Amino acid sequence: MRFRMGSGAVVLVTLAALATGCGAGSDTTTKPPAGDSAGTGSGSGGSAGGKADFGTVFTTEERFKQALPDPASMAGWTPRDASARIEEEPKPAGQCASDTDWECARIARGDANFEAFGEEADFEITAFADKKAAQDACRKEKNWSAKYTKAQVPPVPGVESHAYYRNAGGLDGLHLTMCLGTVVAEITLEGEGSSLDPATAHSLAQVFVPRIQKAAAAS
Repeated sequence: MRFRMGSGAVVLVTLAALATGCGAGSDTTTKPPAGDSAGTGSGSGGSAGGKADFGTVFTTEERFKQALPDPASMAGWTPRDASARIEEEPKPAGQCASDTDWECARIARGDANFEAFGEEADFEITAFADKKAAQDACRKEKNWSAKYTKAQVPPVPGVESHAYYRNAGGLDGLHLTMCLGTVVAEITLEGEGSSLDPATAHSLAQVFVPRIQKAAAAS
Protein backbone atom coordinates (compact mmCIF):
# COMPACT_ATOMS: atom_id res chain seq x y z
CA MET A 1 0.00 0.00 0.00
CA ARG A 2 1.76 3.11 -1.23
CA PHE A 3 1.07 6.72 -1.97
CA ARG A 4 2.31 7.15 -5.54
CA MET A 5 3.12 10.45 -7.20
CA GLY A 6 2.85 10.15 -10.98
CA SER A 7 3.54 12.00 -14.20
CA GLY A 8 7.23 12.71 -13.90
CA ALA A 9 7.35 13.08 -10.11
CA VAL A 10 9.54 10.60 -8.25
CA VAL A 11 8.15 10.93 -4.73
CA LEU A 12 7.04 7.58 -3.31
CA VAL A 13 5.84 7.22 0.29
CA THR A 14 3.77 4.70 2.21
CA LEU A 15 0.06 5.27 2.66
CA ALA A 16 0.58 5.51 6.41
CA ALA A 17 2.60 8.67 5.80
CA LEU A 18 -0.64 10.41 4.92
CA ALA A 19 -1.31 10.62 8.66
CA THR A 20 1.92 12.52 9.33
CA GLY A 21 1.26 15.09 6.64
CA CYS A 22 -2.04 16.46 7.80
CA GLY A 23 -3.71 17.98 10.81
CA ALA A 24 -7.04 16.25 10.37
CA GLY A 25 -6.24 13.00 12.14
CA SER A 26 -8.91 13.67 14.77
CA ASP A 27 -11.70 13.40 12.18
CA THR A 28 -12.64 9.76 12.60
CA THR A 29 -15.45 7.54 11.44
CA THR A 30 -16.58 3.97 11.88
CA LYS A 31 -18.55 2.12 9.27
CA PRO A 32 -22.20 2.77 10.19
CA PRO A 33 -24.83 0.05 10.00
CA ALA A 34 -27.09 0.00 6.99
CA GLY A 35 -30.31 1.87 7.46
CA ASP A 36 -32.78 4.29 6.01
CA SER A 37 -31.70 7.88 5.48
CA ALA A 38 -33.15 10.85 3.69
CA GLY A 39 -31.75 13.98 2.18
CA THR A 40 -31.22 15.95 -0.96
CA GLY A 41 -28.34 16.09 -3.38
CA SER A 42 -27.26 19.65 -2.64
CA GLY A 43 -26.47 21.59 0.50
CA SER A 44 -26.96 25.12 1.71
CA GLY A 45 -25.78 27.20 4.63
CA GLY A 46 -22.37 27.50 6.23
CA SER A 47 -19.68 24.83 6.22
CA ALA A 48 -18.18 23.84 9.55
CA GLY A 49 -14.72 22.83 8.31
CA GLY A 50 -13.75 25.91 6.25
CA LYS A 51 -14.59 27.57 2.98
CA ALA A 52 -16.29 25.58 0.24
CA ASP A 53 -15.47 28.22 -2.40
CA PHE A 54 -11.69 28.35 -1.89
CA GLY A 55 -9.37 29.43 -4.69
CA THR A 56 -6.38 27.29 -3.66
CA VAL A 57 -5.03 25.20 -6.54
CA PHE A 58 -4.07 21.59 -5.72
CA THR A 59 -0.78 20.89 -7.51
CA THR A 60 1.50 19.29 -4.90
CA GLU A 61 1.83 15.91 -3.25
CA GLU A 62 1.56 17.51 0.18
CA ARG A 63 -1.77 19.15 -0.67
CA PHE A 64 -3.26 15.80 -1.72
CA LYS A 65 -1.82 14.04 1.33
CA GLN A 66 -3.57 16.57 3.55
CA ALA A 67 -6.88 16.36 1.68
CA LEU A 68 -7.31 12.61 1.19
CA PRO A 69 -8.52 10.50 4.14
CA ASP A 70 -5.76 8.64 5.98
CA PRO A 71 -5.88 5.50 8.17
CA ALA A 72 -6.26 7.59 11.34
CA SER A 73 -9.40 9.28 10.00
CA MET A 74 -10.89 6.01 8.72
CA ALA A 75 -11.21 3.94 11.89
CA GLY A 76 -12.77 0.57 11.11
CA TRP A 77 -11.61 0.63 7.46
CA THR A 78 -8.51 -1.04 6.03
CA PRO A 79 -6.36 1.17 3.75
CA ARG A 80 -5.69 -0.24 0.28
CA ASP A 81 -3.69 2.32 -1.70
CA ALA A 82 -3.38 5.99 -2.52
CA SER A 83 -1.87 7.98 -5.37
CA ALA A 84 -1.65 11.39 -6.98
CA ARG A 85 -0.91 12.45 -10.53
CA ILE A 86 0.04 15.91 -11.75
CA GLU A 87 -0.71 16.61 -15.42
CA GLU A 88 2.43 17.84 -17.19
CA GLU A 89 0.46 19.36 -20.07
CA PRO A 90 -3.15 19.97 -18.97
CA LYS A 91 -5.65 20.79 -21.68
CA PRO A 92 -7.13 24.30 -21.81
CA ALA A 93 -10.75 24.39 -20.66
CA GLY A 94 -11.74 25.75 -24.07
CA GLN A 95 -10.80 22.41 -25.65
CA CYS A 96 -13.07 20.45 -23.31
CA ALA A 97 -16.68 20.57 -24.43
CA SER A 98 -18.05 17.08 -23.80
CA ASP A 99 -20.07 16.30 -20.68
CA THR A 100 -18.81 12.71 -20.82
CA ASP A 101 -15.18 13.87 -20.63
CA TRP A 102 -15.84 16.30 -17.78
CA GLU A 103 -12.35 15.77 -16.32
CA CYS A 104 -10.67 16.88 -19.53
CA ALA A 105 -9.22 20.16 -18.16
CA ARG A 106 -7.90 18.68 -14.91
CA ILE A 107 -4.43 19.67 -13.72
CA ALA A 108 -4.08 16.94 -11.09
CA ARG A 109 -5.90 14.01 -9.52
CA GLY A 110 -5.51 12.09 -6.28
CA ASP A 111 -7.30 9.09 -4.78
CA ALA A 112 -7.30 6.88 -1.70
CA ASN A 113 -9.08 3.55 -1.28
CA PHE A 114 -10.28 1.70 1.81
CA GLU A 115 -12.15 -1.57 2.50
CA ALA A 116 -14.34 -2.87 5.33
CA PHE A 117 -16.48 -6.01 5.51
CA GLY A 118 -16.43 -6.48 1.74
CA GLU A 119 -17.36 -2.86 1.04
CA GLU A 120 -14.95 -0.59 -0.82
CA ALA A 121 -14.78 3.18 -0.36
CA ASP A 122 -12.92 5.18 -2.98
CA PHE A 123 -12.10 8.87 -2.47
CA GLU A 124 -11.04 10.97 -5.46
CA ILE A 125 -10.04 14.59 -5.88
CA THR A 126 -9.88 16.08 -9.37
CA ALA A 127 -8.16 19.46 -9.34
CA PHE A 128 -8.57 22.32 -11.81
CA ALA A 129 -6.70 25.54 -12.53
CA ASP A 130 -9.40 27.78 -11.03
CA LYS A 131 -12.91 27.81 -9.59
CA LYS A 132 -14.56 28.50 -12.93
CA ALA A 133 -13.00 25.42 -14.53
CA ALA A 134 -13.99 23.28 -11.52
CA GLN A 135 -17.58 24.55 -11.56
CA ASP A 136 -17.84 23.87 -15.28
CA ALA A 137 -16.53 20.33 -14.78
CA CYS A 138 -18.97 19.72 -11.94
CA ARG A 139 -21.87 20.92 -14.09
CA LYS A 140 -20.80 18.60 -16.92
CA GLU A 141 -20.48 15.64 -14.56
CA LYS A 142 -23.96 16.32 -13.20
CA ASN A 143 -25.39 16.50 -16.73
CA TRP A 144 -23.62 13.28 -17.69
CA SER A 145 -24.82 11.40 -14.60
CA ALA A 146 -28.46 12.53 -14.93
CA LYS A 147 -29.27 9.28 -16.75
CA TYR A 148 -28.65 7.28 -13.57
CA THR A 149 -30.97 6.74 -10.60
CA LYS A 150 -30.58 9.46 -7.99
CA ALA A 151 -29.37 8.53 -4.51
CA GLN A 152 -30.70 10.50 -1.56
CA VAL A 153 -27.47 11.28 0.29
CA PRO A 154 -27.83 13.94 2.99
CA PRO A 155 -25.66 16.92 2.01
CA VAL A 156 -22.72 18.38 3.87
CA PRO A 157 -23.83 21.94 4.73
CA GLY A 158 -22.51 24.54 2.33
CA VAL A 159 -21.32 22.03 -0.27
CA GLU A 160 -23.02 21.55 -3.64
CA SER A 161 -23.40 17.84 -4.31
CA HIS A 162 -25.35 15.17 -6.13
CA ALA A 163 -25.41 11.38 -5.84
CA TYR A 164 -26.55 8.47 -7.96
CA TYR A 165 -26.45 4.69 -8.32
CA ARG A 166 -24.72 3.06 -11.27
CA ASN A 167 -23.34 -0.28 -12.40
CA ALA A 168 -19.80 -0.45 -13.79
CA GLY A 169 -17.77 -3.56 -14.49
CA GLY A 170 -20.53 -5.75 -13.09
CA LEU A 171 -20.49 -3.99 -9.72
CA ASP A 172 -23.31 -1.86 -8.36
CA GLY A 173 -22.11 1.37 -6.79
CA LEU A 174 -23.24 4.53 -5.05
CA HIS A 175 -21.44 7.61 -6.32
CA LEU A 176 -21.37 10.98 -4.52
CA THR A 177 -19.94 14.06 -6.28
CA MET A 178 -19.17 17.28 -4.40
CA CYS A 179 -18.07 20.65 -5.82
CA LEU A 180 -15.64 22.62 -3.63
CA GLY A 181 -13.66 25.59 -4.85
CA THR A 182 -11.11 24.44 -7.41
CA VAL A 183 -11.77 20.71 -7.04
CA VAL A 184 -14.40 18.07 -7.69
CA ALA A 185 -14.44 15.50 -4.88
CA GLU A 186 -15.98 12.06 -5.29
CA ILE A 187 -16.83 9.15 -3.03
CA THR A 188 -17.75 5.77 -4.49
CA LEU A 189 -19.11 2.84 -2.49
CA GLU A 190 -19.14 -0.60 -4.08
CA GLY A 191 -18.23 -4.23 -3.45
CA GLU A 192 -20.07 -7.44 -2.69
CA GLY A 193 -20.37 -6.48 0.97
CA SER A 194 -21.77 -3.03 0.29
CA SER A 195 -25.37 -2.14 1.11
CA LEU A 196 -24.93 1.11 -0.88
CA ASP A 197 -26.32 2.94 2.11
CA PRO A 198 -26.62 6.73 1.66
CA ALA A 199 -25.88 7.13 5.39
CA THR A 200 -22.43 5.59 4.85
CA ALA A 201 -21.70 7.98 1.98
CA HIS A 202 -22.82 10.92 4.14
CA SER A 203 -20.65 9.79 7.05
CA LEU A 204 -17.59 9.55 4.80
CA ALA A 205 -18.35 12.93 3.23
CA GLN A 206 -18.29 14.49 6.68
CA VAL A 207 -14.71 13.24 7.02
CA PHE A 208 -13.64 14.09 3.46
CA VAL A 209 -14.93 17.67 3.13
CA PRO A 210 -13.21 19.15 6.22
CA ARG A 211 -9.91 17.57 5.16
CA ILE A 212 -10.15 19.17 1.72
CA GLN A 213 -11.01 22.51 3.29
CA LYS A 214 -8.10 22.30 5.74
CA ALA A 215 -5.73 21.35 2.94
CA ALA A 216 -6.91 24.34 0.91
CA ALA A 217 -6.38 26.65 3.86
CA ALA A 218 -2.88 25.36 4.66
CA SER A 219 0.06 27.56 3.65
